[in-house]
Amino acid sequence: MNCSGCSPIHPIEDQGTLYMRPISPDLLDALQMQGRHVEHSDELVWMHFLNLESVQGCIEDILKIEAALLDKLMVQITPLHGQVDDDSWISPSMQESRFKHADLVSIILEHQFSSYMQPIVDASEKIIGFEFLLRPADHGRFFSAYELFEVARDTGLHSFLDRTARIAAIETSAVLLPQGVKRFVNFLPSSIYNPEYCLTHTFKAIERLSLDPKDFVFEVVETEQIQQMSILQHIFEVYRSHGMSVALDDVGAGFSTIELMNRLEPDFVKIDRSLIDRCDHDLTKQQQIIDIVEMSRRFGGRVLAEGIERIEEFEFCRSVGIDLAQGYYFGKPSAYPPQGPYGKTSA
Repeated sequence: MNCSGCSPIHPIEDQGTLYMRPISPDLLDALQMQGRHVEHSDELVWMHFLNLESVQGCIEDILKIEAALLDKLMVQITPLHGQVDDDSWISPSMQESRFKHADLVSIILEHQFSSYMQPIVDASEKIIGFEFLLRPADHGRFFSAYELFEVARDTGLHSFLDRTARIAAIETSAVLLPQGVKRFVNFLPSSIYNPEYCLTHTFKAIERLSLDPKDFVFEVVETEQIQQMSILQHIFEVYRSHGMSVALDDVGAGFSTIELMNRLEPDFVKIDRSLIDRCDHDLTKQQQIIDIVEMSRRFGGRVLAEGIERIEEFEFCRSVGIDLAQGYYFGKPSAYPPQGPYGKTSA
């Protein structure tokens, strides 16, 4: 299976063709009852449109047909002289959402975002790396990263956005960071159906830019979306087989993340900010943090404390053996890193 969103995706033009599949007599009857003029082959149904309003109206009408027909129905919109692409079929509801959120969809399709960097430090407060975070482009429309990824999921574009965000982070790091500095790059496991295929663009970008794979740490986000542990384990294996490290985010946010950590044995364990916040005053949080540190030592995972905002939190984390940290206390996400020199990490 190929990743949805790995094929080129283009904005909808004023004129084009709306295709539907699978074809059935009931579908043809339902469309004709709506007064739609359609054409069809043995496999596809299609109708031409002359403007965006008319194709939007077509989608709205399609969503009114009976649920049994909608259950497996897929649609695809092509330019006037475009060809059907096997990897570009989406549900009618996803297409409706693309119309509804056209401004955010254009941000995704036109890559109107930037990669900001937040420093990661060692126990001596030297910067050893940066986490790359999606932010609005300079002079571009404002959005929150959460909002953008939610719209991407609703519109069938989350694989596309996840991939382009990874590539943007890699390219930004090539311009701004020296070799030897770690680059933590997020990825959505739900967007990677076939790691060998879906991650090809990532690996080619690193190779094209002559970057060292050992400098990259690919960080799992959205752990609540993980349905099959074997898929995520396989993703980890593919990253590691290319010389890269992997990290698990938000550890400690719930029991599931502790279980995930023990099963996945990531190279980096990032403790959730909810545990770090005022941990110097909370004995329960302190014990949870100590437990995570001890569990991580069993498989050699390096622990990173996220969300450090006070020196007291950092001091407690260092006292229990945590040697990496991140948070506003050390620096907010920025388009440019602070000037070196940077510390070195052996991981």
